[in-house]
Amino acid sequence: MPRERGEKVVASNRKARHDYHIEDTYECGIVLMGTEVKSLRAGRASLVDGFASVENGEVWLENVHIPEYTQGTWNNHSTRRRRKLLLNRVEIAKLAGKVKESGYTLIPLSLYFKDGYAKVELALAKGKREYDKRQTLKEQQDKREADRAMSTKGKDW
Repeated sequence: MPRERGEKVVASNRKARHDYHIEDTYECGIVLMGTEVKSLRAGRASLVDGFASVENGEVWLENVHIPEYTQGTWNNHSTRRRRKLLLNRVEIAKLAGKVKESGYTLIPLSLYFKDGYAKVELALAKGKREYDKRQTLKEQQDKREADRAMSTKGKDW
């Protein structure tokens, strides 16, 4: 059977870009059980409350919901268990140093398959304040209005 090629996005955390300033992103492997992989291949997961933590030189993904595999048996996985992320030691050390600083956190942005392997896009982020969110929304709205005005200006009715 030929290997899978390309990327297939299973879940993305769109609200994370609204709630956080993204400083840096990392692509991580993830340690999964067989039923978790089958459930992900069916396209079912949620990253809404997910976050990552660094403990004893290891990075753990927590609170990510991967529902039970429907055809699974008694050895099915629990839905919100901690999952180990696979990174280089240098990257883990860099993340551990940044997370110890105040205000930084690790959040999953997307969960996807790349060439057949499950991957997580992990972001080093700093929380936005309420006025930052309002300012971002205002900038997006202004850009949308400018684009709309530019597109209608060239049309002769």
